[in-house]
Amino acid sequence: MGANAQTSVPLYVAAEVLTAANMNISAGTGVPVFATTVTRDAAFGGAGEKVLAEGQLAYIEASNVVQYYDGAAWATVGPASAGGLVAVVPTSVAVGSGTGTVSATGTVTFTGASSVSVNGCFTATYTNYVVLINWFTAVSADPTLRWRVGGADNSTANSYVCSVASTGATSWSVQTDTASSATFSYSSGSASTAKTESLLYIYEPFLAVQTRHNQNNAGTASYGQLQIVGKHNQSTSYDGFSILSSSNLTGTLTVYGYAL
Repeated sequence: MGANAQTSVPLYVAAEVLTAANMNISAGTGVPVFATTVTRDAAFGGAGEKVLAEGQLAYIEASNVVQYYDGAAWATVGPASAGGLVAVVPTSVAVGSGTGTVSATGTVTFTGASSVSVNGCFTATYTNYVVLINWFTAVSADPTLRWRVGGADNSTANSYVCSVASTGATSWSVQTDTASSATFSYSSGSASTAKTESLLYIYEPFLAVQTRHNQNNAGTASYGQLQIVGKHNQSTSYDGFSILSSSNLTGTLTVYGYAL
Protein backbone atom coordinates (compact mmCIF):
# COMPACT_ATOMS: atom_id res chain seq x y z
CA MET A 1 0.00 0.00 0.00
CA GLY A 2 1.40 3.37 -1.02
CA ALA A 3 1.91 6.39 1.19
CA ASN A 4 -1.27 8.05 -0.08
CA ALA A 5 -3.50 4.97 0.06
CA GLN A 6 -6.68 5.19 2.11
CA THR A 7 -8.81 2.49 3.70
CA SER A 8 -11.93 4.62 4.25
CA VAL A 9 -13.58 7.83 3.10
CA PRO A 10 -14.76 9.34 6.40
CA LEU A 11 -17.61 11.71 7.16
CA TYR A 12 -17.66 14.08 10.13
CA VAL A 13 -20.49 15.03 12.45
CA ALA A 14 -21.24 18.25 14.29
CA ALA A 15 -18.81 19.06 17.15
CA GLU A 16 -16.38 16.32 16.08
CA VAL A 17 -12.69 17.27 16.34
CA LEU A 18 -11.12 17.61 12.90
CA THR A 19 -7.40 16.88 13.25
CA ALA A 20 -4.47 17.87 11.07
CA ALA A 21 -4.05 14.21 10.14
CA ASN A 22 -7.64 14.14 8.88
CA MET A 23 -7.07 17.20 6.75
CA ASN A 24 -3.73 15.98 5.40
CA ILE A 25 -5.35 12.92 3.82
CA SER A 26 -7.60 15.08 1.67
CA ALA A 27 -5.06 17.86 1.10
CA GLY A 28 -2.31 15.43 0.12
CA THR A 29 -4.23 13.42 -2.46
CA GLY A 30 -7.26 15.34 -3.69
CA VAL A 31 -8.73 12.06 -4.96
CA PRO A 32 -8.97 9.04 -2.61
CA VAL A 33 -6.18 6.55 -3.31
CA PHE A 34 -6.75 2.80 -2.85
CA ALA A 35 -4.42 -0.17 -3.20
CA THR A 36 -6.95 -2.25 -5.17
CA THR A 37 -10.58 -2.24 -6.25
CA VAL A 38 -11.28 -4.45 -3.21
CA THR A 39 -10.09 -1.81 -0.72
CA ARG A 40 -11.91 0.84 -2.77
CA ASP A 41 -15.23 -0.98 -2.43
CA ALA A 42 -14.69 -1.55 1.29
CA ALA A 43 -14.13 2.17 1.94
CA PHE A 44 -17.69 3.30 1.24
CA GLY A 45 -20.96 2.79 3.08
CA GLY A 46 -19.63 1.54 6.41
CA ALA A 47 -19.99 3.14 9.82
CA GLY A 48 -18.72 6.72 9.64
CA GLU A 49 -17.97 6.40 5.92
CA LYS A 50 -19.33 8.22 2.92
CA VAL A 51 -22.15 6.55 0.98
CA LEU A 52 -20.98 5.76 -2.55
CA ALA A 53 -22.70 8.14 -4.97
CA GLU A 54 -22.52 9.22 -8.59
CA GLY A 55 -19.49 11.39 -9.35
CA GLN A 56 -17.16 9.82 -6.78
CA LEU A 57 -13.53 9.60 -7.95
CA ALA A 58 -10.86 7.07 -6.95
CA TYR A 59 -7.27 6.24 -7.89
CA ILE A 60 -6.29 2.53 -7.98
CA GLU A 61 -2.62 1.78 -7.29
CA ALA A 62 -2.70 -1.81 -8.62
CA SER A 63 -3.68 -0.70 -12.13
CA ASN A 64 -2.54 2.97 -12.02
CA VAL A 65 -5.89 4.33 -13.20
CA VAL A 66 -8.37 7.00 -12.14
CA GLN A 67 -11.99 5.82 -11.92
CA TYR A 68 -15.37 7.48 -11.43
CA TYR A 69 -18.66 6.05 -10.14
CA ASP A 70 -21.55 6.62 -12.59
CA GLY A 71 -24.29 5.73 -10.13
CA ALA A 72 -24.31 2.04 -11.04
CA ALA A 73 -20.68 0.96 -11.58
CA TRP A 74 -17.08 2.16 -11.61
CA ALA A 75 -15.64 3.27 -14.94
CA THR A 76 -12.09 4.23 -15.89
CA VAL A 77 -11.18 7.86 -16.64
CA GLY A 78 -7.56 7.28 -17.57
CA PRO A 79 -4.75 7.31 -18.31
CA ALA A 80 -5.26 6.45 -21.95
CA SER A 81 -2.79 3.58 -21.55
CA ALA A 82 -5.32 1.94 -19.22
CA GLY A 83 -7.09 0.62 -22.31
CA GLY A 84 -6.52 -3.02 -23.19
CA LEU A 85 -5.83 -5.62 -20.52
CA VAL A 86 -5.83 -4.55 -16.87
CA ALA A 87 -4.88 -7.03 -14.13
CA VAL A 88 -7.76 -7.81 -11.74
CA VAL A 89 -7.20 -8.70 -8.07
CA PRO A 90 -9.61 -11.50 -7.03
CA THR A 91 -11.17 -11.24 -3.58
CA SER A 92 -10.01 -14.77 -2.69
CA VAL A 93 -8.92 -18.15 -4.01
CA ALA A 94 -9.95 -21.59 -2.72
CA VAL A 95 -8.43 -24.99 -3.53
CA GLY A 96 -9.84 -28.49 -3.12
CA SER A 97 -6.46 -29.70 -1.86
CA GLY A 98 -2.92 -28.39 -1.78
CA THR A 99 -2.34 -24.64 -1.51
CA GLY A 100 -3.63 -21.54 -3.24
CA THR A 101 -2.84 -17.84 -2.74
CA VAL A 102 -3.53 -14.53 -4.48
CA SER A 103 -0.95 -11.73 -4.50
CA ALA A 104 -1.58 -8.01 -4.07
CA THR A 105 -1.23 -7.61 -7.85
CA GLY A 106 -3.67 -10.43 -8.67
CA THR A 107 -1.45 -13.42 -9.46
CA VAL A 108 -3.05 -16.66 -8.26
CA THR A 109 -0.52 -19.38 -7.36
CA PHE A 110 -1.68 -22.97 -6.81
CA THR A 111 0.28 -26.10 -5.92
CA GLY A 112 -0.98 -29.70 -5.78
CA ALA A 113 -4.57 -28.50 -6.14
CA SER A 114 -7.43 -30.80 -7.16
CA SER A 115 -9.47 -27.67 -7.91
CA VAL A 116 -8.77 -23.94 -8.10
CA SER A 117 -11.68 -21.56 -7.42
CA VAL A 118 -11.15 -17.86 -8.12
CA ASN A 119 -13.68 -15.58 -6.41
CA GLY A 120 -14.64 -11.95 -6.97
CA CYS A 121 -12.71 -11.47 -10.21
CA PHE A 122 -15.67 -10.50 -12.46
CA THR A 123 -17.41 -7.18 -11.74
CA ALA A 124 -19.30 -4.44 -13.54
CA THR A 125 -15.98 -2.67 -14.19
CA TYR A 126 -15.24 -4.85 -17.25
CA THR A 127 -17.45 -6.70 -19.72
CA ASN A 128 -14.94 -9.22 -21.08
CA TYR A 129 -11.90 -10.93 -19.55
CA VAL A 130 -8.74 -12.85 -20.45
CA VAL A 131 -7.11 -15.39 -18.13
CA LEU A 132 -3.43 -16.26 -18.68
CA ILE A 133 -2.56 -19.62 -17.13
CA ASN A 134 0.96 -20.98 -16.69
CA TRP A 135 0.89 -24.72 -16.05
CA PHE A 136 4.00 -26.14 -14.38
CA THR A 137 3.09 -29.84 -14.39
CA ALA A 138 1.27 -32.21 -16.72
CA VAL A 139 -1.73 -34.17 -15.44
CA SER A 140 -3.22 -37.56 -16.25
CA ALA A 141 -6.61 -36.12 -17.31
CA ASP A 142 -7.68 -32.75 -18.68
CA PRO A 143 -9.32 -30.33 -16.23
CA THR A 144 -12.85 -28.92 -16.59
CA LEU A 145 -14.26 -25.43 -16.04
CA ARG A 146 -17.28 -24.10 -14.14
CA TRP A 147 -18.63 -20.58 -13.62
CA ARG A 148 -19.06 -19.47 -10.05
CA VAL A 149 -21.06 -16.92 -8.01
CA GLY A 150 -21.12 -16.20 -4.29
CA GLY A 151 -18.50 -18.87 -3.60
CA ALA A 152 -20.47 -21.71 -5.29
CA ASP A 153 -20.03 -23.41 -8.66
CA ASN A 154 -22.87 -23.77 -11.17
CA SER A 155 -22.96 -27.51 -11.88
CA THR A 156 -26.32 -27.71 -13.67
CA ALA A 157 -26.49 -30.87 -15.80
CA ASN A 158 -26.02 -30.41 -19.56
CA SER A 159 -25.62 -26.64 -19.21
CA TYR A 160 -22.06 -26.34 -20.57
CA VAL A 161 -21.85 -26.84 -24.34
CA CYS A 162 -18.38 -26.92 -25.92
CA SER A 163 -16.98 -27.60 -29.36
CA VAL A 164 -13.42 -28.89 -29.32
CA ALA A 165 -11.12 -28.84 -32.35
CA SER A 166 -7.70 -30.47 -32.15
CA THR A 167 -4.89 -31.38 -34.52
CA GLY A 168 -3.50 -34.88 -34.56
CA ALA A 169 -0.52 -36.06 -36.53
CA THR A 170 -2.00 -35.08 -39.90
CA SER A 171 -5.48 -33.54 -39.62
CA TRP A 172 -8.04 -31.67 -37.51
CA SER A 173 -10.81 -33.39 -35.59
CA VAL A 174 -13.90 -31.79 -33.99
CA GLN A 175 -16.17 -32.97 -31.19
CA THR A 176 -19.02 -31.39 -29.20
CA ASP A 177 -19.43 -31.96 -25.46
CA THR A 178 -22.47 -31.17 -23.27
CA ALA A 179 -22.02 -31.65 -19.52
CA SER A 180 -22.17 -30.15 -16.01
CA SER A 181 -18.78 -28.49 -16.58
CA ALA A 182 -16.98 -27.16 -19.63
CA THR A 183 -14.23 -28.94 -21.50
CA PHE A 184 -10.93 -27.40 -20.46
CA SER A 185 -7.60 -28.70 -21.60
CA TYR A 186 -3.91 -27.91 -21.65
CA SER A 187 -1.55 -30.91 -21.67
CA SER A 188 -2.66 -34.32 -20.52
CA GLY A 189 -1.58 -37.92 -20.90
CA SER A 190 1.88 -38.11 -22.45
CA ALA A 191 2.44 -34.37 -22.38
CA SER A 192 5.80 -32.95 -21.49
CA THR A 193 6.21 -31.62 -17.96
CA ALA A 194 7.69 -28.41 -19.38
CA LYS A 195 5.82 -25.18 -18.65
CA THR A 196 2.77 -24.70 -20.88
CA GLU A 197 0.63 -21.60 -21.32
CA SER A 198 -3.12 -21.34 -21.90
CA LEU A 199 -5.22 -18.32 -22.83
CA LEU A 200 -8.86 -18.34 -21.75
CA TYR A 201 -11.15 -15.64 -23.20
CA ILE A 202 -14.39 -15.01 -21.27
CA TYR A 203 -17.29 -12.93 -22.60
CA GLU A 204 -19.84 -11.10 -20.40
CA PRO A 205 -19.56 -13.30 -17.28
CA PHE A 206 -20.90 -10.63 -14.90
CA LEU A 207 -23.94 -9.85 -17.03
CA ALA A 208 -27.10 -11.94 -16.62
CA VAL A 209 -26.69 -13.47 -20.07
CA GLN A 210 -25.26 -16.73 -21.38
CA THR A 211 -21.52 -16.62 -20.66
CA ARG A 212 -19.29 -17.67 -23.57
CA HIS A 213 -15.62 -18.56 -23.64
CA ASN A 214 -12.90 -19.84 -25.89
CA GLN A 215 -9.47 -21.24 -25.18
CA ASN A 216 -6.27 -21.70 -27.14
CA ASN A 217 -3.59 -24.22 -26.16
CA ALA A 218 -0.15 -24.90 -27.53
CA GLY A 219 -0.99 -28.61 -27.38
CA THR A 220 1.19 -31.69 -26.97
CA ALA A 221 3.21 -34.10 -29.04
CA SER A 222 -0.04 -35.89 -29.92
CA TYR A 223 -2.15 -32.73 -30.34
CA GLY A 224 -0.31 -29.92 -32.08
CA GLN A 225 -2.99 -27.34 -31.30
CA LEU A 226 -6.25 -27.28 -29.38
CA GLN A 227 -9.10 -24.78 -29.66
CA ILE A 228 -12.25 -24.80 -27.50
CA VAL A 229 -15.40 -22.71 -27.96
CA GLY A 230 -18.02 -22.94 -25.23
CA LYS A 231 -21.34 -21.50 -24.04
CA HIS A 232 -23.16 -21.79 -20.74
CA ASN A 233 -26.91 -21.91 -21.35
CA GLN A 234 -27.75 -20.34 -17.95
CA SER A 235 -28.39 -16.57 -18.08
CA THR A 236 -26.68 -15.87 -14.76
CA SER A 237 -24.31 -13.21 -13.45
CA TYR A 238 -21.04 -14.78 -12.29
CA ASP A 239 -18.20 -13.32 -10.22
CA GLY A 240 -15.68 -16.17 -10.49
CA PHE A 241 -14.75 -19.55 -11.92
CA SER A 242 -13.35 -22.94 -10.93
CA ILE A 243 -10.89 -25.25 -12.66
CA LEU A 244 -11.37 -28.87 -11.57
CA SER A 245 -9.21 -31.92 -12.14
CA SER A 246 -9.00 -35.59 -11.21
CA SER A 247 -5.28 -35.07 -10.59
CA ASN A 248 -3.40 -32.23 -8.95
CA LEU A 249 -2.72 -28.89 -10.64
CA THR A 250 0.32 -26.67 -10.14
CA GLY A 251 0.89 -23.27 -11.72
CA THR A 252 -0.16 -19.63 -11.76
CA LEU A 253 -2.92 -17.61 -13.37
CA THR A 254 -3.80 -13.96 -13.76
CA VAL A 255 -7.21 -12.52 -14.66
CA TYR A 256 -7.28 -9.42 -16.89
CA GLY A 257 -10.25 -7.18 -17.52
CA TYR A 258 -10.50 -5.86 -21.07
CA ALA A 259 -10.80 -2.06 -20.85
CA LEU A 260 -12.07 -0.36 -24.01
